[in-house]
Amino acid sequence: MSRPGNPAVRLLAARSLRAHRKAWAAVFAAVAVTTALLGALALALGSTGLGHARVERYAAAPVVVAGDQEVRRTATPWGGEPTTETAGLTERVRIPEAAVAVLRAVPGVREAVPDDTFVVRDGDGGAGSAGAATRAYTGRSWEAARLAPYRLTDGREPRSAGEAVVGAGLGAAVGDTVAGRRIVGVAEGPAALYVTAGEARRLAGHPGAVDAVGVLAEPGVPVDALHARVRAALDAAGLKDTAAGQPLRALTGNGRGGVEHLGAPPARTELLQLLAAVSGTLVLVAVLVLASLVAQALQQRAAERELLLSVGATPRQVRGAAGREVARVAGAAALLGALASVPAFLALWSALRARTGVVPEGLELPTPPWLFAAVLVVAALVVGITRLVVLFAARRPGRAGKGGARRVAGLVLLALGAGSAGTAALQGGDAAAAAAGAATVTLVAGCALLGPWIARAATTVLDRPFRWFGGAPGRLTAAGAAAHSRRLGAALVPVVLVTSFAVVQLSAGATMERAAAAQARAATTADLAFSGTTAERVRELPGVEAATDVLRSTVVLARTEAGTPRLDRLPVLGVDAEGLAGTLDPGVVAGDLAGLAAAGTVAVGADTAESLEVGPGSTVELRLGDGTPKRLRVVAVYERSLALGEFLLPKGELAPHMSDPYPARVLAAGPTGSAPVAPEAVTLPGAELNGIVSGGIVAAIGGLTVLSVLSTLALIGAGRRGELGLLRQVGASAGQLRRMLGLEAGFLTATGLLVGLVVGALPLTAFAWALTGGLPYLPPAQAGAIAGVVLVTVVAGVFGPSRATLRR
Repeated sequence: MSRPGNPAVRLLAARSLRAHRKAWAAVFAAVAVTTALLGALALALGSTGLGHARVERYAAAPVVVAGDQEVRRTATPWGGEPTTETAGLTERVRIPEAAVAVLRAVPGVREAVPDDTFVVRDGDGGAGSAGAATRAYTGRSWEAARLAPYRLTDGREPRSAGEAVVGAGLGAAVGDTVAGRRIVGVAEGPAALYVTAGEARRLAGHPGAVDAVGVLAEPGVPVDALHARVRAALDAAGLKDTAAGQPLRALTGNGRGGVEHLGAPPARTELLQLLAAVSGTLVLVAVLVLASLVAQALQQRAAERELLLSVGATPRQVRGAAGREVARVAGAAALLGALASVPAFLALWSALRARTGVVPEGLELPTPPWLFAAVLVVAALVVGITRLVVLFAARRPGRAGKGGARRVAGLVLLALGAGSAGTAALQGGDAAAAAAGAATVTLVAGCALLGPWIARAATTVLDRPFRWFGGAPGRLTAAGAAAHSRRLGAALVPVVLVTSFAVVQLSAGATMERAAAAQARAATTADLAFSGTTAERVRELPGVEAATDVLRSTVVLARTEAGTPRLDRLPVLGVDAEGLAGTLDPGVVAGDLAGLAAAGTVAVGADTAESLEVGPGSTVELRLGDGTPKRLRVVAVYERSLALGEFLLPKGELAPHMSDPYPARVLAAGPTGSAPVAPEAVTLPGAELNGIVSGGIVAAIGGLTVLSVLSTLALIGAGRRGELGLLRQVGASAGQLRRMLGLEAGFLTATGLLVGLVVGALPLTAFAWALTGGLPYLPPAQAGAIAGVVLVTVVAGVFGPSRATLRR
């Protein structure tokens, strides 16, 4: 039997590739763009996976002892092995001050330096200036400066509570006054205010505990040996952190950076999860696009394959030739896409770094040279996908089936998609979003398999209108649609894909933003808002009837779903119960917010309360921002959780567990006629970073789907030039053919938009109902843009390949 690598197969592949260069151009473009997008995402995933918090303040300390900034939960899934889920903590986990003496006694330790980081302010604003924002400075003890080390460049060290040294980044000079302290020295390093050790302990406000301890080694002591000795000393002493009672951590290398920049490790984890989820979506879209294009390219040459079989070629030779042909096209395209993925990735990373505050402070995203080899792996993966498609598209050349298995598979996928949408309607939060996303992908895949039957049904509905009102072009359109339903189905798939993808991505975000904004407007009833001060001082202003501090932090909610551990890090607000009247209205549906005046209480959002099956009088277990476990009594359930978060806590309950317990905002009920206050709403840490990355990648995937529409239609158009030429020869005018093509473009646009809208609307409605209790929303401008892009792309794809034929 002839092997695929024999001379006959090579000859067939080479001749066919030269004869069908224009047909393969569409596949070439899709493979190149797919590889470029997947390559850029692979580089982003690799860079994020290698990411770490930058080491600055502890650069001279080979070992840093600190609290565990992660919370863990272990559970055993149904029928599986025990798994552990982790979540980062955004507030400082402090350690007992006794650790300093233990570390100083470790052999090889030259010095153990306690370190506290706190905020020093110019003043709290006073009653007369409650609305004026104060300036905040990072404060530390001067002895901790040697952990970097930051050396004096001018002046001397502080010796009393009224003196301070400033970091060079602050821009102050010796003799200046900053935050009520006389500057006696300037040191290297970033903007910071260094005070005496005693003053630092007072300002830190947590006697008996420190943020971290930097360990300086004796000359010649290796880092590994020092770390082992420190670890053994801590274990022998049995010291635990002051929050959750977890063992202290001894950190070396890049791990020290997480002690400085608390927000960097959680942001890295969230960005990694986001990129992984988007990569999965892109792979599914790419498989659909490439499968449709390659299958269409091979299907158009069915007669050629029949001829080869009739003159003695074996089915294996035909399949081997098709596989070699596709591999050559995909290989060159994948290599080009791999090269293009590098500048695409660099542009994305540069854009992120250029946006101040988007990437959390201290998060390093390295790109070592060896990382760029990942694009070659991606290129090989894409070539493998296209080669795999050939095995299915050309597995039985010469034998046209009725498509029974394909129809059954499509109907099963539609049923599964509808089931996922129903699941989304019964879930909440991330679970609803995940179920809605799965429903969208499943429904699109089902429509891809059922494309010919969907096209046949649509042509059945439009057959008479085409014949009655379209004249000769209408009759030609109806006849062509009836004879080539498989071809129309292949053209419909990318139109449905781009429509449903765009509708879901744009509408999901717009629905959430609209609902959250409406809730925030209804919840913020304050007449006045202040920053840089406290509610205690605001209440002293004339005309102020009530005021509440608003503290922002996070909590971790642990739960188990189907035996799988789950940790959700959620934003929360800390408020004054007595100051809520006239300032903040969460929309209570059960209980009374006055109960928040007592310690150990919490108010819960309605969706979370329903999922946890709790109500007033029940208890909820949470981990506060520093990991401290709390069992809180529910005093109220409220409905405006999209704006205010899932939990409201008393300020006194939240503040002791915050790195900086200063109010983010003060809301006050003041004289009537005051200017409207901007709505109060919460956002997850890193939301802006995720939004920018998601927006860029969604735009890229949208571009890929638009390209798939254009490529598929161009491929179909290239294969029907003989058909159009024959129509010209039998008497059809160029104008009639243009009107026929126009009717086909209108048919594809209308049918694709309708089916895509239905496919997207089903999971969207379930998602919106689960999270907002209403229907999905898509801004009219965005809906018009989707329809316009689809129409222009379809018209270009239908008319572009036919211009030369119509001119002749």
